Amino acid sequence: MADSTDKALQVELVAADRLVWSGQATMVIARTTEGDVGILPNHAPLLSSIIEGVVDVQTAEGETWIAAVDAGFISVADNRVSILAERAEMSHEIDLEKARQELERAKGAGENDDAAQEAVRRAEARIRAVERAS
Repeated sequence: MADSTDKALQVELVAADRLVWSGQATMVIARTTEGDVGILPNHAPLLSSIIEGVVDVQTAEGETWIAAVDAGFISVADNRVSILAERAEMSHEIDLEKARQELERAKGAGENDDAAQEAVRRAEARIRAVERAS
């Protein structure tokens, strides 16, 4: 009988200041600069940039964990997935009302301001993470 870990990915979601989530998963979905990428066990090696968005982790126990991440990197090799971002938050850590207020504030800061546009993308990702987890 095959060991159940043969069909699992070892996943680490890391922010600049902390380990956000670590565990075994059967699938990871993240948004790269080229579009969404789904990672399953035995995926080909991959190193890519990720953009502000949502990371979806399907655990080996059948749970779904959703996180909002800033731009960073994803690395896949030998059934190990590392997602490194400056900031990352699990959906249950996000205050939805506060995220909506941040979105409105960022939108009011101006469309021609790069920092404001980055803040808009970050707030939208946080809101999507909470909504997808609900």
